[in-house]
Amino acid sequence: MNKAYLNWSSGKDSALALYYGRNQNDYKVEKLLTTINKDVGRVTMHGVKKELLLQQAEKIGIPLVISEISAETSMEEYNQKMKQATNELISEGFTQSVFGDIFLEDLKKYREDQLDSVGLEAVFPLWKKDTSKLIQDFIDLGFRAIVVCTNSKYLDDSFCGRIIDRDFLNELPDNVDPCGENGEFHTFVFDGPIFRDRVNFEIGEKVNRSYKPAEKDDDNCFQDEHESWDTEFCFCDLIPVSSGGQG
Repeated sequence: MNKAYLNWSSGKDSALALYYGRNQNDYKVEKLLTTINKDVGRVTMHGVKKELLLQQAEKIGIPLVISEISAETSMEEYNQKMKQATNELISEGFTQSVFGDIFLEDLKKYREDQLDSVGLEAVFPLWKKDTSKLIQDFIDLGFRAIVVCTNSKYLDDSFCGRIIDRDFLNELPDNVDPCGENGEFHTFVFDGPIFRDRVNFEIGEKVNRSYKPAEKDDDNCFQDEHESWDTEFCFCDLIPVSSGGQG
């Protein structure tokens, strides 16, 4: 069986990709890879503290590889940093890289091209699956996630900090994908069938942040290709706790 690593965002799509990937016979996920903004010690785009990310990996039971980059990192520098990380994984015998992407064709091609250049195969367990069914399956399987970031272009701040459940889905505007695949919202998964135990936390403050649009000659690597024109976001901070906690 081939050795694979999963590009772990800390959110629901990564969790589902890991869950469905476990049923595959041609590869086994043996490591998680996450990009951290080293300036603030948080998962890129999601804004989750590094400590919670480490707790996730420990409770899932899969070793975590962290690639640290700065907020000022250009796309070229980002690609070089990721190539360094993948080369190390290749030297350990990894041959496949797993993603939680669902239907963004340009992002899929970008990932495939980048990995093909270093001899890795990109794998997409959720590709072209119906997002309405995927999120229903996510809930039915017993996964639990909280919204940690919302794109103000699509959602008002009241959606930030909410648990993903059927009430949340029913209240989403019609133009918002149920899985947030267009960057409408991001989540932190804290419990479910891939976990040995839940991740405990308290809900902190909500903060609105504005970002300058990325310039063409020096793209900000923290903005996904499909989000490069969106600049207003709301973040809900999660505070790690040793036991108890909300959720």
